[in-house]
Amino acid sequence: MKKLRGFEVVKDYLDKDINLPVRKTKYSAAYDVEAACDIVIPPYKPGMKPTLIPTGLKAYCQDDECFVLLNRSSGPKKGFIMSNSIGLVDKDYYGNESNDGHFFFQYYNFNTEDLYVKKGDVIGQVMFLKYLMVDNDVVSENVRTGGFGSTDQKEN
Repeated sequence: MKKLRGFEVVKDYLDKDINLPVRKTKYSAAYDVEAACDIVIPPYKPGMKPTLIPTGLKAYCQDDECFVLLNRSSGPKKGFIMSNSIGLVDKDYYGNESNDGHFFFQYYNFNTEDLYVKKGDVIGQVMFLKYLMVDNDVVSENVRTGGFGSTDQKEN
């Protein structure tokens, strides 16, 4: 069977009992993703960095596809807000040498108390999407070598 799109556990988490994401209903558009470990998200203070929640997962897709990381609809009610609103992950993030394609969710906690996330708690959703290109699209043959934020890095 040809692999079209899907999830795999990253090398560093193969022995950590990670569940692959699933859709919860017949017409769900996205796959629910669980936290790979227990983590505490402190209350937000101006200037603080978001808390990265590991998933233990990587995802693969077709050449004209990407996937997005989405907040759960119940998240904001609990003060659980993705710091980047939506996370866009390109096809070539999969298996990169920096982190094996491990994707994380970035969250802030807008409560006044610590927010405790337990391993196995659903922390977000992943949706696979096709994308289009403009006429006369010109792209370099650069190959991704890094993980988070690596497409912004310039070679010296």
